[in-house]
Amino acid sequence: MQPAGSDSTQHVAGVDEVGIGPLAGPVLACAVILDPTTPIAGLNDSKSISEKRRQSLAVEIKERALSVSVGRASVEEIDALNVLQASHLAMRRAVEGLSIVPGHILVDGNKVPEFGISTEAIVRGDKTVPAISAASIVAKVTRDAELVALAERYPEYGFESHKGYPTTKHRQVLRLIGPCPAHRRSYAPVQKALARQIARDYE
Repeated sequence: MQPAGSDSTQHVAGVDEVGIGPLAGPVLACAVILDPTTPIAGLNDSKSISEKRRQSLAVEIKERALSVSVGRASVEEIDALNVLQASHLAMRRAVEGLSIVPGHILVDGNKVPEFGISTEAIVRGDKTVPAISAASIVAKVTRDAELVALAERYPEYGFESHKGYPTTKHRQVLRLIGPCPAHRRSYAPVQKALARQIARDYE
């Protein structure tokens, strides 16, 4: 691998994903190529920024970055592939959607998909690499909005508050009424809830 920035003319994309842990909803990834001539202040790991600040930064990133692309993997793909492979699929889709082909890719974490482009894994990169921070912010804001919209279809689950993560409230509702189509059948708590639902139906 060639080191990032070895060619000053090449574009570097930061990539991050969100949604590994939730019991419901898609995995989303974002790829961002920042404009080095217009730095964006306040970029950091999306989880360490308030929701209001994340939303304003996401707007600024989309306005000022050279290219921003979001990729996703569906619940069905998560169940078929496993969530790690689905997250890699979402990352590849995000990179493929960029309007500029990057010369180098920086990915948050220690595992990277095959992009066919020089790639580097950066542990805790969402805290230390601005392009990855930007990707983490856009990915989270986008996924959160999708889960809020999902809550309108399935209001009993409270997706607008927990965004699909396995909170106590979410688990309780899941045990009481079983999963909806947005839940990941390959996850153990959902499997157990589905089994209970089937057992109740046969009582």
